[in-house]
Amino acid sequence: MANKLREDAADQYEQAADELKTAADHLRTTATRFRADNVPSGCAHAWAPRGHMLNAETLLKALAVLHASRAQRH
Repeated sequence: MANKLREDAADQYEQAADELKTAADHLRTTATRFRADNVPSGCAHAWAPRGHMLNAETLLKALAVLHASRAQRH
């Protein structure tokens, strides 16, 4: 059971990292498009990072709650 919980947590951390990487990729694409004077395409990418960041935050929030529930009190 403990191994399954750790594996699930590891998977969620990787998912959060992937979401943040995708957010960064969109931001770089936005900058590239703006520099190329392709503002409409840049704007199409401009808000996608926020969605990916919210997805990562949701994953990390769930992991924080799990961690708190399993923390030992001294």
